[in-house]
Amino acid sequence: MVGDFRALRTYTVPDRYPIPRKQETLMQLSKAKFITSMDALKGFHQNFLAPKAKKLLRIITHCGIYEYLRMPIGIKNAPSHYQRMINTIFPTELSEGWLIIYIDDIIICSDSWSLHLERLARVLHKVAEVNMKISLQKCNFVFEELKALGHIVSGLSLGIDKNKVAAVLLKPIPQNKRKMMSFLRFARYYRQHLKDFEILAK
Repeated sequence: MVGDFRALRTYTVPDRYPIPRKQETLMQLSKAKFITSMDALKGFHQNFLAPKAKKLLRIITHCGIYEYLRMPIGIKNAPSHYQRMINTIFPTELSEGWLIIYIDDIIICSDSWSLHLERLARVLHKVAEVNMKISLQKCNFVFEELKALGHIVSGLSLGIDKNKVAAVLLKPIPQNKRKMMSFLRFARYYRQHLKDFEILAK
C-alpha cells in the first residue's frame, strides 16, 4: 500500500537542510585507502511521526482510514529531515572529515588499517547507543575497493558501476522530449566520465 502525497507536497514548506553533493563525496572517497559502508535498515521508517504529521499522512481505502506511524518514503522533506537527524548523531566524526553521511548511507574512510578499526568501533558504538538498525546485507566492512553511490571507489581510482552502465545500454531510445529529459537526468550523474557531455546534451 502506497500513499499519494502529491497534493501535500504543494503546501509543504521546503526544508533547506543541505544534502551532501555526490561528486564531492565521491572525490573524498577516492582518496581513502580503507572504506566501510553501512546502510540504515529502512532508514526513513526508523523515524516516528508527530501526532500532527500522522493526521496529514492519512490514507483512505475501501477498508478504512489508516495513518502512518513512521516517516514514509515520498514526502517532500523526508530526505532533508533524515539527513539532519543522522548528522546530529555524528557531529564530531563529521567535523573530523573521515565520516560521510549521505542520507541513509554511512561511510567511513581511513588511511590505515588500525585507524579504520578505531573509527569503525566509534561509529558502531553510537549506532548502538541510539538504537539505530543497520542492514547487514548492505554492509561492507574495511574494503580497499567497494561500490558506493553508484560508483566503484578505491584509494587509486573512481569508476562507474558496471551494472549502471548496463542499465543505460538497456534503456530504449527516447522518443519524445519528456523521455529525453528523463534520460539526460540519469546520464548526467556520470557526466564526469563522459567527455563533452554538456555539449552533447544540448
